[in-house]
Amino acid sequence: MNCIILKPGQASIVAAADAIRRGELVIFPTETVYGLATDALNESAVRRVFEVKGRMENHPLPVQVAGVEHLGQAASDVPENARLLAQRFWPGPLTLVMKKNESIPGIVSGGLDTIGIRVPDHPVALALLREVGSPIVATSANLSGRPSPKSAQEAIAQLGDKVSVTLDAGACEIGVASTVVDVSSDTVRILRLGAITPEQIHEVIRHNG
Repeated sequence: MNCIILKPGQASIVAAADAIRRGELVIFPTETVYGLATDALNESAVRRVFEVKGRMENHPLPVQVAGVEHLGQAASDVPENARLLAQRFWPGPLTLVMKKNESIPGIVSGGLDTIGIRVPDHPVALALLREVGSPIVATSANLSGRPSPKSAQEAIAQLGDKVSVTLDAGACEIGVASTVVDVSSDTVRILRLGAITPEQIHEVIRHNG
């Protein structure tokens, strides 16, 4: 597949969103690392993400939405801890694991009833999400086991022949993956350390205690 490399702009955002709606794969920038996106509601497209990354299908894929007000597109329930953390850190490098909406295919969540959701803090990512209008799968644009790409060039070197469009917005600001926090139950659990520290998480939760 020939990958079209585009600099961010409205026409580029529309082209990338159209590719996602067609079930194709897109490389796009976030503030953490470059992501690999497709339509989270398209089961065959999601399966393609697993294939090109060499990722086991029992490993859930995170999704992104355009804002807190769109959480209902991916989550069936938003606990108070989730609301507080989203209010404090979104848009930003925090992925919240919640009970998933039934519209999200089981392959996205690896067969689990929960799903990781994030609102990225990057103008290109947010513009893309708004243009698509529905949740996208947004995993790091790398082969499984390889370092997450901090630039479009690093992502293209690994997956460029598998995607339709790459949005190149230069190097990522943070370069570290998001912190993942499970808020699907009363016990808040940090599943992956990332750009937001445990101390920052606990500060918000403590005030909810």
